[in-house]
Amino acid sequence: MAQTNAPEAAPDRIDPNDPQSRARWTRELDCTEDQLREAVRAVGADASDVELHLKGARSSTNADRVHEADSG
Repeated sequence: MAQTNAPEAAPDRIDPNDPQSRARWTRELDCTEDQLREAVRAVGADASDVELHLKGARSSTNADRVHEADSG
């Protein structure tokens, strides 16, 4: 069976220029298209790397949580 370079051949790669790919990954990673594009620019098109980048961008530190508790 011949292999192709179709997007289905690399399901863990994100193509920020393809509307279908953007729609799928923004839905799966719960992010905006701008966040997706920025993440791909920062870490490349590997979906697991993008996911880790996005999670890191949204995570809070213990210091953040302590500050929120003190001000609440």
